[in-house]
This record gives sequence, C-alpha cells and structure tokens, in this order.
Amino acid sequence: MVLRLRVHSLYNRGISFLVSSSLRNLSASSSLFLNSDQTITEPLVKSELEALVLKQYSHGKFYSLVKNAVSLPCVLLTACQNLSLSANSSGELADRVSRRFSIEEMGREIREGRFDIRSCCVEFVSSSEKLLRCDESLVLPNLKLKVLIEAIRMVLEIVYDDRFATFSYGGRVGMGRHTAIRYLKNSVENPRWWFRVSFAREMFEERKVDKLCGFVAEKINDGLLIEMIKKLFEFGILKIELGGCNSGRGFPQECGLCSILINVYFDGLDKEIQDLRLKMKLKNPRVGIGDEESTGNVFFKAVNIYAVRYLDEILVITSGSKMLTMDLKKRIVDILEQRLELRVDRLNTSIHSAVSEKINFLGMYLQAVPPSVLRPPKSEKAVRAMKKYQRQKDVRKSELRNARERNRKTLGLKIFRHVLKKIKQSNGFKFEGEIENEVRDIFQSWGEEVMQDFMGSLEERWKWHWLLTRGDFLSLRHIREKLPQDLIDAYDEFQEQVDKHLAPTQAKKVLEDEERRVEEEEEQRYAERTVEDLTKLCMKVSAPEELVRKAIKLVGFTNNMGRPRPIIHLVTLEDSDIIKWYAGVGRKWLDFFCCCHNYKMVKIIVSYHMRFSCILTLAEKHGSTKREAIRHYTKDLRVSDLEGSEEAHFPSEREVKMMGDKNLSDPKPVDGTLSLLLIRLASDEPLHSCAASFCERSDTIMYRLHLLQNRLLINPLDEEKWVPGMGTIHSALNRKCLPLCSTHISDVYLGKITLQDVDSSSFVDLR
Repeated sequence: MVLRLRVHSLYNRGISFLVSSSLRNLSASSSLFLNSDQTITEPLVKSELEALVLKQYSHGKFYSLVKNAVSLPCVLLTACQNLSLSANSSGELADRVSRRFSIEEMGREIREGRFDIRSCCVEFVSSSEKLLRCDESLVLPNLKLKVLIEAIRMVLEIVYDDRFATFSYGGRVGMGRHTAIRYLKNSVENPRWWFRVSFAREMFEERKVDKLCGFVAEKINDGLLIEMIKKLFEFGILKIELGGCNSGRGFPQECGLCSILINVYFDGLDKEIQDLRLKMKLKNPRVGIGDEESTGNVFFKAVNIYAVRYLDEILVITSGSKMLTMDLKKRIVDILEQRLELRVDRLNTSIHSAVSEKINFLGMYLQAVPPSVLRPPKSEKAVRAMKKYQRQKDVRKSELRNARERNRKTLGLKIFRHVLKKIKQSNGFKFEGEIENEVRDIFQSWGEEVMQDFMGSLEERWKWHWLLTRGDFLSLRHIREKLPQDLIDAYDEFQEQVDKHLAPTQAKKVLEDEERRVEEEEEQRYAERTVEDLTKLCMKVSAPEELVRKAIKLVGFTNNMGRPRPIIHLVTLEDSDIIKWYAGVGRKWLDFFCCCHNYKMVKIIVSYHMRFSCILTLAEKHGSTKREAIRHYTKDLRVSDLEGSEEAHFPSEREVKMMGDKNLSDPKPVDGTLSLLLIRLASDEPLHSCAASFCERSDTIMYRLHLLQNRLLINPLDEEKWVPGMGTIHSALNRKCLPLCSTHISDVYLGKITLQDVDSSSFVDLR
C-alpha cells in the first residue's frame, strides 16, 4: 500500500509534489513524527525525510520547519550520519553521538529556542605577517553546531532544490562544476556573444542578510529558522563573500549553508533569465516541424539565450546580435543592482566575442570554435601511418595463412601415412573407433576451410579460371563436329561451372562497388565537415595552461627553468605521506580538468613534473641520487606499508595515459590540498581523540598546519605574485595543530577529506 501526498500549486508555478513511500517505512517513522522526545537510533532515508518536510506544507508555504523537522532526533541523527566520515551502523553511530552530546536534549533546546549558538563557536585570531592580508578573526562551528547546520541544510534542500532553475549549479546534488561544463559543451549551439557577471569583492552585510531572510520567508513561515540564520551571520559563522574565489572549494571558513543560501538569493534572477529565454524561443520558432525539414535545413540558426550560474559566477551566452546581448546585459545588471542590491564590477562585466576571445569561467577557458577544431580530421602523416600498419597486418596475415597451409599439409600427410600403415598391419582387422570416418571428417573440414579461403581470394580464382579456360580448342566448330556429343556436352557443362564459380568478373564488380561506396562516403563526410565548419560553432573548454604552470612554480614543483625540483618542506614527512600528498594534488588536478580539450597538458604536468619532483624530494630526504630513488621506489612511486605489502598511491604513467572525459563526478578544486602542508610533530602532549567528525580513535599523532601564503609571505590579493582565481585557507589556521589518526591523515593527504570535515574544537595551539 502506498501513501501519496500531493501538494498542489506549489511555489506559485503549478508545480506539484508526489511523495511516495512504503507503508512499512512510514509506519516505522510515524511515531518519530508525532513524538519528538522519543529515543532514536535510526537515521531517516531520503524518502522519509521528504515526506516529513512536505507534511509541513500548507496554502503555499512551509510552516514550523524547525519545530517539526529540524529539531527531531531522527533528523539530527541523519545529519550526524552525513557528517560522519566512517561507514558505521546506525546503532554504532548513535552510540558515538551520545558520547559527545545528547541528541534528545539538543532537539529540545532547538525546539524551545534555547539552543546557545554563541557557546558552540570556536574563534581563531589571525597572527599573519604585515605582508599578508590582515584578515579578521575566524569563527568556526564546533561539531554540535555543525550537526544543526547540516540539519537545516537538508531541510532547505528539500524545500528549494526542485524550485531552482535548471541552469543553477553549485550546492546541489549532481549539479556541480563538471555538470555545468558538460551542459555548455553539449547544449550550447552557435554562441556569438557572451559576458560574465563580475561582482566587486564584498561580504554580506546586515541589509543583504535581511533581504535574504525575506526571500526565505516567502516560502517558509518559521520565525525560529529566520532567527537562527540571522544569528549565524551575526556571530560570523555564516559568511557569504561575493566576488571572491573561496566558495565551493571545501575551505573550513565556508559554512555548509552558504551554497544553498546563495542559490536562494539569486533565485529571483534565475527566474527572470528563464522567462527571457522562453520569450526569445517563442519569438524565433523553427521553420518547418517535419522530420525532413528539421534535419535537412542545416543553415537554420535559431536565436537562443543560454545561461549558467554556479553560486555567484554567472555566464550568459547568446547566439544573436550584439545589440540583443547588450540589452540582455543591461536588464540583468539592473536586477542585480536594484532588486538584489549587489555591486557589479561593470568594467569586468563586458561583452566579448565568443569566436575571437576566450572567457574564464569556473576556472577554465571557454571559446567558440568550428567542429573541426574539437574533432580534427586525420593528418596525411596519420593516414600514411594507418596505411602502413594495414599493409603490415596484411603481410602478417598472409604469413600466418601460408604457415597454416604448410602445417596442415604436413599434418595431413602424417595422418594419411599413419592410417595407411595401420590398415596394412591390421590384416583385415577392423578398428572399433572407425578411424576412417574420423579422418574423412578431418579432411572434409580442412577442405571446406581451404575452399572458403580460395573463394575469398580474387587472385586465386583468376589464376585457376585462366588455367582451366586457356587453349579451349574444343570450342572450335571443326573440332566439335568430329567429337562425340556426350564429350561436347560434358565439356560445355564443365565450362559453365568454371565460369559460374571461378569467373572473377562478378567478384571484381562487387569489390569495385565497395571501393566506390567507400569513396562516396568519404566525400560525403568531407562535405558535411566543410558545411559544419562554415555554419556551426561548438564550445571548446581548455585548462588555463599559464595559471597551472604558475601554480606548480609557486608551490615549488618546478624551478625557474620549468624543470622538476624537490620541495624541502616535505622532507620531514614519512615517505608514504610525501607520496600521498603528491598523489592527492595530482589526482585532483587530473579529475578537475578531465573535461578539457588540452587535457594532455595536465597529464604531462602530473606525469612528469610532479612525479619527478616527488622522486627528487625523496632523494633529498635520504641523501641519495635520483637514479637510486627511482631504483628503490620505481617510477610508479611504490612504497611498503606496515605489513610489508607495496602500495601505489600516485597514478602510474599508464593510468594517466588512459584517463579521459568519462568521469561524471564533481571533484572540488585542488586549491585546498595544494596550499596546505601538515607536518608531523614530536610532541609530549597527552593523547587526543581524532579530530575527524565522529572518529573515536585515540591512537593519534599531532600535526601542524602550514599554509602556502604564510610560508611564502605572499598576499593572495596580489595577482602578480599569487595565482589568479586560486583560493586560500584562512590564515588564522596557520601553525595550528590537529590530532589525526592514521586513516584520516592519509585521507587528508590524498585530498579525500578537507578541513571542513574536522571538528574545529579539536585544534590545539602549540608553541
């Protein structure tokens, strides 16, 4: 039996929700919905959480979400499950949470408005040098407050996710950077003009927070939720910075609510752009709706508007005129400045030609190019190489065929001699196995194979046809008159069979037709490619080669000449940790740029520069040469674990070569892993539990954080010295210490987890 809850006229757009879940699941959780003080040991699945949230919908709004959803112990336990880094059973997870705080008491405090957010804040004071940016103090939530923030995020996701526009990316499940790039590559046709909206770097102040809360209140009638959001902004836990480069990168200073609240704030703009796109599509209908007309008219170019928004990065593309793009830009900028009260950097928000100029979006370069640039035809050298390879295959095939015939002849003679010898020695004695039939079957199968090969060879058929038809004196009239009629009829029948089976004329005609068909198809493909190049434009996505090379030089992978060099700061780490750090940076770069046209350049940087920088670092640590390090670790950088078995964390050369645009995941950028070093300390501090969320291992080691900008004494705002677009971890965490177990320190080095996944109250300040 299925319970169906249909909510009509949702979001004032005629959207309806259909919530379906099994009666068994809902009956198991119905008591949770009614009695929030009951002890909970099971987190909710997604369908149960959706049913719980949508149950609070009435007359176009959601009511009392904090009281009836966020504060429930089952929802808080689900938030703990999302934050937990280890796959535990629900009972084990509940025990781990209960040893830190009581979920029932926490839910009661939230429901009654007594939850003290200020007491759950951990403040870090920046002690950066004068050359660096003087950041204000950093405020991070402890694990208990993180659970509340995650519970609010889950509820807001159910409320808003289906309401957001289809081109709204970031902070949504399955809607990340790579999804946006794939949309641009696969859906945008004939882009002519585009512009990227740039914001002046500013933080959300009180006025914008009030406006954001007003947008939330349009759909959610819950004063307690609005008050919590305002307190998170007031205490500095929730900060939204527009125009920066720290959003969506896994930095610890980014709150879990930032992404979804940015999407809520820009949702009005998304709806306006969506309406403009629909109006433009209705203004320019496609002429001819039949299949033949729609596929044959390759010269038709519809005027379309495309838009992609990833958090605060907005890209608008048009296939129309520049005047149309200018009007569109004016309307969007007016909405941002007047309705949303945002400061737009008009100098950098300029219109560019999609054909002649590249544009930087989501850390990659975009440009409109003909299809032949993305899928170039084979060069003459490649064609010659392919023909040479085909000739080599034919020669090898002929050699194998001749060897098979020779072996078959030798084996047949041996079998024939053996059978003849047995028959002579038998003196009339009959074999039980009837060897004659077996030999006959073998010879018959061989004969059929030989005939198939013979009939498939035009040269052999031509040769035998010429031998059997030359000197046909029996066709002369004065000769035929002197011969018996039976002989003449037999000869004529034989000639008919020879012409029927061996005449190469029919086979030659088939081969000529096949060659002609191949040539016509090649000419047709060439014509289609030429027409496409003249009438169609595609999106080319490229990795920023100069910025990537500047980044590897800034970190220390290469010297001024662009050659690999060791990183001295890493020699204090264990060998496996050094390799894991290099592997984490390399794999993140490979995953992030896998959708780029110049992916080969990134492969070279990882497979050559980073690999040999790691080898040189290991050689520097042990005072050996590069050759000795390669001999010991191999080029695949294999290292032995505690049990003596070899591990390979760094991608091998073959693995890098086989990588391509087949991965649909959405990895975070490399900025956090690249700019962070964790150095192991020899400390006499008492044992601490692991700082990873809900990890209870006490066999930890203390590590000190070293940030790249503090180590190099560079201000990240200085684009001449720093890499433009590369984010940084807040400098207040520099030289702070963190206890981590062996599993989670390995995950940090490999880039699987970030400092967002640790409990901020676990930081230790050791001098």
